[in-house]
Amino acid sequence: MDNVVPAGEQKSRVANTDVANRDIFTWIGEASPLGATAKDDGVNFSLYSKDATKVTLHLFHHQHADAPSMSFELDPILHKRGHYWFMFVGNIGHGQVYAFQVNGPWQPDKGLRFDKDKVLIDPYSHAVCFSENYSRQRAIEPGSNMDACMKSIVVDHRHFDWQESRAPSHSLTDTVIYEMHVAGFTKHPSSGVTEAKRGTFAGIIEKIPYLKELGITAVELMPVQQFDIHDAPEGRQNYWGYSPINFFSVHAQYSVEQNPIAAIDEFKILVRELHKADIEVILDVVFNHTAEGDENGPTFCFKGLQSKAYYLTEGSGKFANYSGCGNTCNANHSVLRRMIIDALHFWVTEMRVDGFRFDLASVLARDGQGHPMKEPPLLWSIDSDPILSGTKIIAEAWDAAGLYQVGSFIGDRWNEWNGKYRDDIRAFWRGDSGCVETFASRILGSPDIYCSHHHSPHRSVNFICAHDGFTLNDLVSYNQKHNYANGEDNRDGDNHNISCNYGVEGPTQLAEIDTMRNRQCKNMLATLFLSLGTPMINMGDEVRRTQQGNNNAYCQDNELSWFDWQLVEQHADLHRFVKQLSQIRRAEPTIDWNMHMSLSSVIKSVDINWHGVQPNQPDWSEYSHSLALTVNHPLTKNELYVICNAYWDPLEFTLPNREQSDWHLLINTGQASPFDIYDIDDAPAYNPDSILVLGRSMVVMVAKK
Repeated sequence: MDNVVPAGEQKSRVANTDVANRDIFTWIGEASPLGATAKDDGVNFSLYSKDATKVTLHLFHHQHADAPSMSFELDPILHKRGHYWFMFVGNIGHGQVYAFQVNGPWQPDKGLRFDKDKVLIDPYSHAVCFSENYSRQRAIEPGSNMDACMKSIVVDHRHFDWQESRAPSHSLTDTVIYEMHVAGFTKHPSSGVTEAKRGTFAGIIEKIPYLKELGITAVELMPVQQFDIHDAPEGRQNYWGYSPINFFSVHAQYSVEQNPIAAIDEFKILVRELHKADIEVILDVVFNHTAEGDENGPTFCFKGLQSKAYYLTEGSGKFANYSGCGNTCNANHSVLRRMIIDALHFWVTEMRVDGFRFDLASVLARDGQGHPMKEPPLLWSIDSDPILSGTKIIAEAWDAAGLYQVGSFIGDRWNEWNGKYRDDIRAFWRGDSGCVETFASRILGSPDIYCSHHHSPHRSVNFICAHDGFTLNDLVSYNQKHNYANGEDNRDGDNHNISCNYGVEGPTQLAEIDTMRNRQCKNMLATLFLSLGTPMINMGDEVRRTQQGNNNAYCQDNELSWFDWQLVEQHADLHRFVKQLSQIRRAEPTIDWNMHMSLSSVIKSVDINWHGVQPNQPDWSEYSHSLALTVNHPLTKNELYVICNAYWDPLEFTLPNREQSDWHLLINTGQASPFDIYDIDDAPAYNPDSILVLGRSMVVMVAKK
């Protein structure tokens, strides 16, 4: 190799006018750090591949080039140490487009799937670009895909101005999470966002005042790591983004310029501006599978480098599928485990995000054979990592193969999406039998789930709806899913929705039914905000956003999924209701218990009394559909009286006696706006000894000290 310089010799120079008209030289390089590291005089490239026999580094003039401008074959003697291949290339830097080709044995039964013809991106890429001729199919078919491949880009992060912004660092008890899709939040023409900024990071910035007014303290962004929009049924696009190509790069299509380098700065600007507004940024990260699919899927990166280090396989070479997406990441393999930790470090230190929600996190608890581990190294590493110690880490504590770990997920700092909260709150307000006891447990932070493991009250992230499933409006408007637009004959999506249409499937002009639906939305949202734990709202649920009964809109990049901002005015009463709930939650703050204080200790320290239609006479029977409780707040010394009547007829509740102060009516979902909710300081006094609570409605009173 003429352009490889042995150690100790002077740097030779190789003229190359194709690469930005610069003289390019090479040097031995270093194995660490992995990826492409920009330095003052060039870039160090480092790649892991234990069983590769040949590695070639390609440099391209631009992302659409169908052939490299220069290629370097790495010498296994000079450019390999252990299982790492590396080279330093001088006089290139930020913005340089590159890729690899890697040869080695084809032995699928041993987890080796090297294909010398396929162009591979760097697994540590900080930016990924697509050729204008990009083809997912060409990455599957035999032969070269050089003219239709993805490529990596060198990124130098040293020059961004954070303008002295600081992370808000809200406690979990002060946190209200808003789960949102980056594009869907502003892509609708009604958003009022400048057309060029619709569906982008910059578009979200224009809506920060809306989030502040709603009382949001953290946005949870659906995947922003670069994903393959073509990983979807024919004629559709992958909209949600749960199809990652790379764990370090920002999804270029969310930038105004539709450019992978611009996307990095635009994302940083979004984080900076949200932090200035006292709003944290939580990323929904997907480490359980990738866009490469099963053994018949495309080869983009991991398959062609060291497949068995990245994926779980069965004896025949068939890919294990605990994710439901074709492959499963071998997350506790030392190489992938380090990569995941490195990726998390990158997003925290370089991109300054505040936390992560781990998609199908139970996959990360499986060993190399797919068996659940008692002490999974990756999860404990995340839990105890000092760089991640100030972040919020949230697990979706289940996977697609039936492993369900809500309440038993490993670790001390992990929080959990409480799927049982979602199901039990839905069932109670629908009027299902046998739900009163579980409903009582859910609003107290689910002690039946978390106390036996001595977890803190912070553990439960409570939600009614999320991106996956019905929106809140559809939860009260449809008995069945309606996913025909997805092209899978309505076979996709969950059939267990615990929903009810209250008389008509879908939209209706019947005022009585729509009033009931609106009331049920208020009931569930009020329950969410008043429950112990951290509340999470699904984008648009505060204004009854609908997906027309589609509970799996992963491939619907259209108005079916986008936030229609006309709903803010159309459902102004519900929007106002949610804003007031946020104010009440701040006025009656959830106690910031010590993280090491168990939930059982917390409950014992709070004065809670249960009631039925008569004080101190709760009905815990199977056929009961109502419950009331009083809570004395340890900080404000106010007493709350909460009545939840999921029965379909009105019930008369006798109020508990008050000796020193009157009851004030704070919430009554049975009343029309603006009499459904009040500021805590303006809540009107209520003097009668009893109150008639309408069927399927909720009343909250406060006795102020």
